[in-house]
Amino acid sequence: MGPSLRVLIAGGGTGGHVVPALAIARELRDAHGAEVRFVGTARGLETRLVPEAGFPLELIKVGQLKNVSLTTRARTLFDLPLGVARCLNLLRGFRPDVVIGVGGYASGPAMMAAILQRVPTLAFEPNAVPGLANRLVGKYVNAAAVNLSETTKYFRNARVTGTPVRPEFFAIEPRPEGPAHRLLIFGASQGARVLNQNMPKIMAQLLARFPKLTVVHQTGARHAETTLAAYEQAGIGFERLTVTPYLDDMAAQFAAADLILCRSGASSVAEVAAAGRAAVLVPFPQAADDHQRKNAEAFVAAGAAALIIEAELTEQRLLDVLTSLLGDGSRLSAMGEKARTLAHPHAVREIAGMAVELAG
Repeated sequence: MGPSLRVLIAGGGTGGHVVPALAIARELRDAHGAEVRFVGTARGLETRLVPEAGFPLELIKVGQLKNVSLTTRARTLFDLPLGVARCLNLLRGFRPDVVIGVGGYASGPAMMAAILQRVPTLAFEPNAVPGLANRLVGKYVNAAAVNLSETTKYFRNARVTGTPVRPEFFAIEPRPEGPAHRLLIFGASQGARVLNQNMPKIMAQLLARFPKLTVVHQTGARHAETTLAAYEQAGIGFERLTVTPYLDDMAAQFAAADLILCRSGASSVAEVAAAGRAAVLVPFPQAADDHQRKNAEAFVAAGAAALIIEAELTEQRLLDVLTSLLGDGSRLSAMGEKARTLAHPHAVREIAGMAVELAG
């Protein structure tokens, strides 16, 4: 006998879509004995992360519709029915009990196919404003799991579950009282050019103001050499500064940090909340529908983070914001506590439970 529950997870692209999708897949496999397959596109992170995690991945061809040239949009609209047709074939072959759309390119065609075939559908939306794929199918899905209450209006039967985060983040202790010792800077998997360009210009002043401070700066692979060169050119020694393209042990890095400077993608802010750490958030301005800014504003409203809009980011502004926070240990602790109130430790269990319920 095969597994009694079959689940197809559709979507991907960035870590913000793929990482939570894998957490949901593991929970369904381990807690519910489900057989899980993924459907994605050849140009997303899923091509690497899904096979690494041990799940089968089917690829479909689907392009971008937003912020692209007319030619690209025309090609995408031409490919879309083919993508839906390919997904209809996948559904007939695999016969899933439920299809979960996590946003990203492949999500739209797969969810459309499932709706046409009357296969139960669950949308997962980590951002304040859904991407195009989830907006198109929002009113047709059977249910939706969302990260923030303001997102419920885009979907039928939406429930605020939060975003799945690895359990290690929830195990992080509150930061010890006293002055700050560690600043963590990261720009998601791609790196953040604005941070990579500006931090080398202010690092000497920052380290001089806080003689006990150490800094870890994750640059992303693309900007690693130029950022390292900029620090060297500024005459910064590496006794108290670590510059690296990647960080594998992210939970350990969060645990050691007193303050985190980063983008405000859904996964990043969910990890900040789970870890209970103060943050300075610099939203990526090209994010679809400016969703990173909306994610950051939810944290600012809760008193959990400071926000710097990239267009307003100057060396002086960055230095002032970091200095005022690093110099106030009790404020960092209070912000961390408020961040933790935004965390959802049971998100992955709830989302998997919703999928199982729909599969009925």
